[in-house]
Amino acid sequence: FNQMEITAIVKRVTEARTVGNNGFQVREAVVTTEEQHAQTLEIKFTQNRVNLLDGVLPGQRVKIAVNLKGHEVEKDGKAKVWNSIEGWKVEKLA
Repeated sequence: FNQMEITAIVKRVTEARTVGNNGFQVREAVVTTEEQHAQTLEIKFTQNRVNLLDGVLPGQRVKIAVNLKGHEVEKDGKAKVWNSIEGWKVEKLA
């Protein structure tokens, strides 16, 4: 995994939800980076990490440790690449 940290301002945090039939838990944080060309990113937290977003509120500045993930799927002879940003640690900043 390619690991990195993102420092950003929280725009919103979703409620945890169950996806699929095996009880897979997912929750997202939408954040805006603080660089010159700010980026809005959705960071996904899964399973036992969904609770890392408890108490994280819009407007807060945070540092989130993330992994970049991706996989390629072929359908009807065409390849499609799916990417995601998965969070595994959240630090609230002053």
